[in-house]
Amino acid sequence: MQMKTRRLGKSSLEVSALGLGCMGMSFGYGPAADKKQMIDLIRAAVEEGVTFFDTAEVYGPFANELLVGEALEPFKGKVVIATKFGFKLDPQGGPRHIGLDSNPKHIKEVAEASLKRLRVDSIDLFYQHRVDPSVPIEDVAGAVNELIKEGKVKHFGLSEAGAVTIRRAHAVQPVTALQSEYSLWTRGPEVEIIPTLEELGIGFVPFSPLGKGFLTGKMNEDTQLDSGDFRSTLPRFTKEALKANQSLVDILSDLARMKNATPAQIALAWLLAQKPWIVPIPGTTKLNRLHENNGAASVELSEADLRDIEAAASKISVVGARYPEHIEKMTGL
Repeated sequence: MQMKTRRLGKSSLEVSALGLGCMGMSFGYGPAADKKQMIDLIRAAVEEGVTFFDTAEVYGPFANELLVGEALEPFKGKVVIATKFGFKLDPQGGPRHIGLDSNPKHIKEVAEASLKRLRVDSIDLFYQHRVDPSVPIEDVAGAVNELIKEGKVKHFGLSEAGAVTIRRAHAVQPVTALQSEYSLWTRGPEVEIIPTLEELGIGFVPFSPLGKGFLTGKMNEDTQLDSGDFRSTLPRFTKEALKANQSLVDILSDLARMKNATPAQIALAWLLAQKPWIVPIPGTTKLNRLHENNGAASVELSEADLRDIEAAASKISVVGARYPEHIEKMTGL
């Protein structure tokens, strides 16, 4: 099965309909996975037609960019690598960032370091990881504009930015893509963000398109998360929330049985059906999950299927906030 491609908004950036989020290979979901296995997984994704890979300096820090750079070096020029700037990292080399930093000088330093780690001559898509309230977004866009003029960056992106910020940035340097969380259990972007992106011709890259694993149907109230797994700190992954939100997975499971698909494939196909310029980036560390996720690109949902999902989902109120309050405040939404 040949993977279809999509264009991110009105830009020239064409990528596979599904990308691969690489964060969890090095960071966030418990201990880092085996490096050689992850290189093999990334290269298997390329063989399956995936051309869009997502990383960031803060994942590790640095370990994920190094992994992605090594894995994709043989495919230079044939794949698109997105990375991110905008965090202040612990100078002691600790695993946590210590705040935001989108100072133009810092952006340029991050770009130089990321180029080396990714083993590329130009960063395909450079996102501001989180909006920095202390730096005008015009200055951020201006710094990336200079990097584009120097040939060090090809496209500018934002992550978790609100509509006003997107407009202000886009006026200085056209934004190619916005990355934010979007799935059947995180539908906030539908209100203001997606209409803004459509108007401006900006692509949308949903992260956590499978609800950080919940929408796969492989989790329930008895799921035990590793203490190093950041989901263990999220309100939506408490025992009570997992139990209450199970009815959302039931909707996917019912349709999956009819379509000879899996709940994860239905969840991804639903996202792909929302707009032709939406490119989800599910992450995984398992080869069988990679195959399963990529299979979603060939699952066709009819108008009736989409109406049925909408009708069923509209009766469900998702229980639990997306993030603890101190993290939620760092989003620009």
